[in-house]
Amino acid sequence: MTRQWRSAKIYEGVVRTTTRAFLYALGQDDEDIAKPHIGVVHTGGEMSPCNLAIRDQALQAKTGISAGGGTPHECPVVSVSDGLSVAHAGMRFSLLSRELIADSVEATARAHRWDGLLGLGGCDKNMPGIMMGMVRCNLPSVFLYGGAALPGRLDGREVNIVDTYEMIGKVLAADAQPDQLDRLARVSVPTAGACAGQYTANTMAMISETLGLAPLGSSMVPAVYAARAALARRAGRMLMAAVLRNGPLPRDLVTRQSLENAAALVAATGGSTNSVLHLPAIAHEAGIGFSMEDVAAVLARTPLLADLKPGGRYLARDVFEVGGAPVILRALLEGGYLHGDCLTVTGRSLADELADAAPPDGQVVRDAAHPLAPTGGVTMLRGNLAPDGAILKVAGLRRLEFQGPARVFDCEEDCLVAVRAGAYAPGDVIIIRHEGPKGGPGMREMLGITALIYGQGNGEKVALITDGRFSGATRGLCIGHVCPEAAVGGPLALIRDGDIVSIDARPGAGHLSVALTDAGLDARRGLVPARSGSRHGGALEKYAAVVGSAHLGAVTHSGVALEALDP
Repeated sequence: MTRQWRSAKIYEGVVRTTTRAFLYALGQDDEDIAKPHIGVVHTGGEMSPCNLAIRDQALQAKTGISAGGGTPHECPVVSVSDGLSVAHAGMRFSLLSRELIADSVEATARAHRWDGLLGLGGCDKNMPGIMMGMVRCNLPSVFLYGGAALPGRLDGREVNIVDTYEMIGKVLAADAQPDQLDRLARVSVPTAGACAGQYTANTMAMISETLGLAPLGSSMVPAVYAARAALARRAGRMLMAAVLRNGPLPRDLVTRQSLENAAALVAATGGSTNSVLHLPAIAHEAGIGFSMEDVAAVLARTPLLADLKPGGRYLARDVFEVGGAPVILRALLEGGYLHGDCLTVTGRSLADELADAAPPDGQVVRDAAHPLAPTGGVTMLRGNLAPDGAILKVAGLRRLEFQGPARVFDCEEDCLVAVRAGAYAPGDVIIIRHEGPKGGPGMREMLGITALIYGQGNGEKVALITDGRFSGATRGLCIGHVCPEAAVGGPLALIRDGDIVSIDARPGAGHLSVALTDAGLDARRGLVPARSGSRHGGALEKYAAVVGSAHLGAVTHSGVALEALDP
């Protein structure tokens, strides 16, 4: 008996004759129309080098889908580059774009009745956005990362984009010359691909493998390597195998156990703090409550195994050369830090898929018996300044305790002016508030400021606290995601210049507080002047109206969609 495809609803019967006409106009014949229809959702284009190589890979994936018995439909979606929106108001659209992408995947997949999804992304927010859309739709799906850029070389050493950010700080501090900065900018990103270190893109890429949504071994292949063409075709065939057997589906793959595996991967690689936003958001699409605190619990019990930038020495290409993400996952599995029985898109367990993975090389990746640090590279802090939590990337930090007077700014721009002018002092605790998901709106990241501070030689001489975000490339004593955010009455709104703030990120501590009693904080609440509401209009206005707290993923809808809307 011939299987009835989901997509048949759009073309079968007399009343669907016009739909068939549209499909004929796409160059399809009756045989194509009768096959499973597959959405190839990608962020290819010239928005950033991260996206530059993705459309070519999407075309290769379409070839694999056709070879596997499907009819592909290419569907580009919006993408916002953090690299081009950093340090100005455009960054407000970065996290917002994650929701736009997830919504776009849902809208096209449900409206066009596709039978499966193949998604390709290559930057900080488009990757979780596509994965969220896949989990929301719960169709057979495969995700593929577009790959990282190769590092550049300058004066005999390897460089990448973060070196450029930090050189800006050196120029402003008169420790480097503008011509040095210009030379660096011309070589720091020499190829297409996402940022080369274990920043947000590469962290989310490894997560896609760990969750079982992406082929094992796919994420660390550099964007410009010829092997990516064959990899994309294989992903297309792999998706068709899942379509033909009707699974496993994304919600079979995204479980509490696989989310814990993903958090362990973040810890083991010193990955991006943005993952603490994205994992709860992906979980939310599967109907799973998985908060910042749940992520932090895994981070606290998982050792740091990979020596990756920004806290370490190596880049994505180096991980590829020692065997890719499966090397790290194998080390975690053998150390007892993974749930090996979690499914992957092949239908096999993660443990089975890792059976042939290479062992750790001992340099880029260590085994669990010889970790770089006993706990992961990201930790959660709580206290009277962050009752619902805050996040600090500790990988590579030499200093885990800090106390100093607050230097308070109500937006990123005001702080940037002060930092560029050197109008702060070692020992200060710089606070940037009203930059949370709702208050920003958009929860901007502060890489521009943190890189300047580091370039000025003050990387661990000051602390920086915000209800906004930090880039995966950020290093230093930088605490983000402070919850509740200032805009909804969080304690950050009550802090004044000179208040003494204490940070203790040592294992087992995890404390962030201000030297005020509960009564003292309460007494200030009535004295805080109301902020005049801004009329943002457009996407920002809609986002601010519905976005939730960062500790729950900064999501914008109530949960798993009713299947009755899409039987």
